[in-house]
Amino acid sequence: MNTIYEECIKACIECMEACNHCYDSCLKEEDVSMMAGCIRLDRECADICALAIKSMQSNSPFAKQICQLCADICEACGNECKKHEHDHCQKCAEACFRCAEECHKLAA
Repeated sequence: MNTIYEECIKACIECMEACNHCYDSCLKEEDVSMMAGCIRLDRECADICALAIKSMQSNSPFAKQICQLCADICEACGNECKKHEHDHCQKCAEACFRCAEECHKLAA
């Protein structure tokens, strides 16, 4: 694996896992409809993280562009999760912002 991608891949994996956990936990909340935006962005963010990981692992010529999009979606997800007081949302927001930072570095 290309070592320039190592930290970004690690951040994407952690973010994908946090988003999947947050998504699942949001579905178990009492007022699921209040969590709709969070659930939607959790799914989008986990999906783009998976694509970013694949693009970096395969040394795709589009890895930088995919990572830029990943950073944008991670920031949106982090901002949404940050609005909710649930522990899973707060942890997800942290992972999203870390991932966005690593993806911005790579895309630069």
